[in-house]
Amino acid sequence: MADLSVVFHNLSFTYDRSAQALLNNLSLHFAHGWTGIVGANGVGKSTILKLATGGLKPQQGRVVMPAIAMYCKQRTDEVPDHLAKLIHSMDGSAFEIKGRLGVGDDWIDRWKTLSHGERKRAQIAAALWFKPKVLAVDEPTNHLDSNARKLLFSVLSAFRGVGLLVSHDRKLLDDLCHQCLFVDPPGAILRPGNYTQGLQNAEKDERYVVKQRQQAKHVLSRIKREANKRRDAASQADRRRSKRGLVRKDHDAKEKINLVRVSGKDGAEGKLLNQLSGRLSQARMKMDRFKIQKTYEMGIWMPGAKSKRNTLFNLPAGSIPLGGDRLLHFPNIFMKPDDRIALTGSNGSGKSTLIGHIMQSLNLEKGHVTYLPQEIDIHASQDIMAKARNLPNEKLGQMMTVVSRLGSRPHRLLDSVEPSPGETRKILLATGIANMPHLIIMDEPTNHLDLPSIECLEHALADCPCGLLLVSHDQHFLDALARERWQISKDRRNKGSYILEIQ
Repeated sequence: MADLSVVFHNLSFTYDRSAQALLNNLSLHFAHGWTGIVGANGVGKSTILKLATGGLKPQQGRVVMPAIAMYCKQRTDEVPDHLAKLIHSMDGSAFEIKGRLGVGDDWIDRWKTLSHGERKRAQIAAALWFKPKVLAVDEPTNHLDSNARKLLFSVLSAFRGVGLLVSHDRKLLDDLCHQCLFVDPPGAILRPGNYTQGLQNAEKDERYVVKQRQQAKHVLSRIKREANKRRDAASQADRRRSKRGLVRKDHDAKEKINLVRVSGKDGAEGKLLNQLSGRLSQARMKMDRFKIQKTYEMGIWMPGAKSKRNTLFNLPAGSIPLGGDRLLHFPNIFMKPDDRIALTGSNGSGKSTLIGHIMQSLNLEKGHVTYLPQEIDIHASQDIMAKARNLPNEKLGQMMTVVSRLGSRPHRLLDSVEPSPGETRKILLATGIANMPHLIIMDEPTNHLDLPSIECLEHALADCPCGLLLVSHDQHFLDALARERWQISKDRRNKGSYILEIQ
């Protein structure tokens, strides 16, 4: 295993419609074991996975990799390749993988009713069944409940090939990875250790660069002051050596100038100035070597408003079909204008289905509701991006300001042919902010978002006066924002069905 690796040699990659290279002259070595790929939304993390597994070809440079490489993409819209073969296979490894990840034999038939967490487990199971030498996994913990996360970690930690992991799950990155690639286009830096160790080293390096640049700037300022003094002295010397302006018969003055020229005393000032010019150029070059990473202002404000209605919705007790014979039973549920509700439950328990049912029964105008769905398929993402590009300049500027303050660079986003799921969510959020919402419904809002963006969103929602209905497996996020819990649990009286309880 020691020689098993994926190598990038002077690799450059640019998407067709983009004016700038996403990756430029990148040389990397991914050894066996897990490497974390981290960075803000839209910096090219998924692109690196596709390049490392042969899904994309670089414009320059080359990729050297083993023969069998599998990529588990971020989206879960489609049934994974080879899932049918895995489910119908009778060999021992197929049964083992299905058992370890809890993949059901009927999952293909009811793919549309599966939760995205179940789909993600199926996707990874199908890839592992091929026993790949390279496994690239894109945001595997999105949508997963705590039990599914434990299953996933057990399976991934047992993998013995080259593992590449894109994730914003700090705990998974820390527990699984022995090195991390920090991506900041058009370059990337590979750091040893897990995410926390790599981040600490990155911060340490940045402090060193700042200190060295300050020292170089101080030296440059000192040489500039000295050069200005020498320049003034040399200018005065030139005037003393010049015979222009003298009376034609002033032989004494001309003789003094001749003596100055012969002694060369004033000429030395010019030589010293030339020497200082060289030192000045070297000092500038040294300062320019220490590049300080540009930082951008973060943080958004959610200008919602409290509805004047008595309730935002009021649903009588009932049941919702979840596929097959499964049902979700719920009591009478309602929401007041300033309620903050967390809806929780295991994968496949019907949380998103219940949200869809609620959306059809709202006692609000559509324009006063901001809805962030759990997943947005590729076609919807492209439509959202097209509509964003066609916004009037003022509205486009406002939206891009919000996107920027959530950590994504607007110019990269506008160049994107296929915006990442995180970027698409930021566009929807930015559009929703402009509507002064009375109700915000978010289904797994922290999925696909980078860590700084999650913190910005959490702070913004904390100060927003409107109603919140949040579905999430991120307990920290829910604890910070929700005041009431709706928990979906298994119905002990009806196998395969669930029941909603107000806590």
